[in-house]
Amino acid sequence: MVPFGDGMGPMDSERQRSGWSPNGPHGRLATPFDSNFTGTGQILPSRLVRIQHLPWISLWETQLRAEKKSEHTIRSYLSSARRFALTLLPGEGEMDIEEMAISEMHNRCDPNNGRLDLFVQSISNLRPATINARIAAIGHLFKFLGHRIPDWVQRPGGTRPLPRTLTRDEIERVRDSAANSENPLAEPIITLLLDTGMRVSELCSLDMNNLDLGDKSARIYGGKGNKDRLVLYTQKTVDSMNAWFGSRRMQIETKNPTGDDVDAVFISTRSSRVAPRYIQKMMDSIADSAKIPRSRLTPHTLRHNFATGLLERGVDLVSIQRLLGHSNIQTTRIYLDISDQTLREIYHRAQNAAIEE
Repeated sequence: MVPFGDGMGPMDSERQRSGWSPNGPHGRLATPFDSNFTGTGQILPSRLVRIQHLPWISLWETQLRAEKKSEHTIRSYLSSARRFALTLLPGEGEMDIEEMAISEMHNRCDPNNGRLDLFVQSISNLRPATINARIAAIGHLFKFLGHRIPDWVQRPGGTRPLPRTLTRDEIERVRDSAANSENPLAEPIITLLLDTGMRVSELCSLDMNNLDLGDKSARIYGGKGNKDRLVLYTQKTVDSMNAWFGSRRMQIETKNPTGDDVDAVFISTRSSRVAPRYIQKMMDSIADSAKIPRSRLTPHTLRHNFATGLLERGVDLVSIQRLLGHSNIQTTRIYLDISDQTLREIYHRAQNAAIEE
């Protein structure tokens, strides 16, 4: 039975006017942009219609920066989006995706044209964390363009691995190696990281006016997520920083660093602001001296040690969250599992000692 004479409802009439054909190149999998039915019925957002001829990548990057995404996140998102855009369907040739217009990228991101399927298959052998990061990037791009990631795209599950920490003995060996290092930066950087749980990017961006040695505090500006926060430290850090400032003053006077390097707390022998790679190379040297595998000594490992140390001394989770600069307390809760692990180790050591007695 045909309900309305020609058997066409409002949506069918609209499809016919837009040139939609179930079998042709403008079918459900590739509906023309200027119709009301693109992809899964999602049209280009009205905010993008008047600028649809502009390059997609620069506008999307502007959006990411407006959302105060970190530089690391922006680089990761752009890299994943480029990989997706370069995923070719059968019969397609290579294209210049950098100058591709928003309207064309909108069509390219149609969740039903098969490109997303090929992209998901291409990353299926990567680590779960990498897969999740790339899907998150593509999800943001799709939302920006007026699409959404279909429900069939599932992020890999599994339990999050516990952060790696050093034992107390290893920490002492690291401190001793840093104190005896020929690099004058070794001791103040190791001490500051263990005292504050600072991220390596935050440490590299520290300026002299961010420090208040009298108050034993430092102000972090533009941390992860572009958030500002206060970090605290002990007299150990004050003493090691004062010792470093003598060497720093000599470098400033002899090397005359330029630009914002002159304001940096930590300056390399080349009189430039230290970078994360420089710090990791320094830590590799300390690890060798401390007889610790290089893979186990990183700035983030010391951040984990800072957090677990606070928890073991009875500091509440909310305070630890603020000191670490976590935006979500669920990120901080993982340290509860480490604390349980530490508790088991303490218990078994005590039990073994009792048996030996």
